[in-house]
Amino acid sequence: MTRVPSRLQGDRGSTLPIYIWLTGILLFAALAFFAFAQAASARNGAQSAADAAALAAAQSARDELMDRMGEDIAGGDDWLHWLTGEGFENQGEHAAAAARLAADNDAGVVGGPDPAEVNGHPGYWVEVQTNYTVGDTIIPGTENDRAKAHATAVIEPRCDMPVDADLKKALQLTCDGQDIEIDPEDFQPADLPDASALFSVHLAD
Repeated sequence: MTRVPSRLQGDRGSTLPIYIWLTGILLFAALAFFAFAQAASARNGAQSAADAAALAAAQSARDELMDRMGEDIAGGDDWLHWLTGEGFENQGEHAAAAARLAADNDAGVVGGPDPAEVNGHPGYWVEVQTNYTVGDTIIPGTENDRAKAHATAVIEPRCDMPVDADLKKALQLTCDGQDIEIDPEDFQPADLPDASALFSVHLAD
């Protein structure tokens, strides 16, 4: 019978604890990486929900601007001031729009939507929190943590404001190089261009 030298047996015996120790380190590193990945995924989800909610509030405000401008054109009132993008008032409708988009992204609004101003343009700021938690990880307490994020969406006018315009006559607007004519004497709400032609809605940089 072949005998294993005692020196080799000793080498094997000393290698086993090192192997177990290295395996434990690798396992811990893998679990830690998974925990950070879960947290990053939750943050990304929260940010997507915040972006969607802010855009929804701003788009709802833009729709209000279009409706009120159409009413003033039809009524023969001053309607040019609506082209600045300011003056929306239906905060409840805009908040409801933000809440719907946040819910569609499995989150809830926890701050705002509040009117905001970016580079002189109006908009909305919103903060959301995910309905789901980060989940169980090796980091204590994460099983109850929910991700939060905030975003601001801006309503930016596209049209040049004409000076000393006669609001009772046909008026040609230039909106980002596109000519749009509005004739108050022969006007129907359907004559208004799409809202995106007069205002852009985008996330603040």
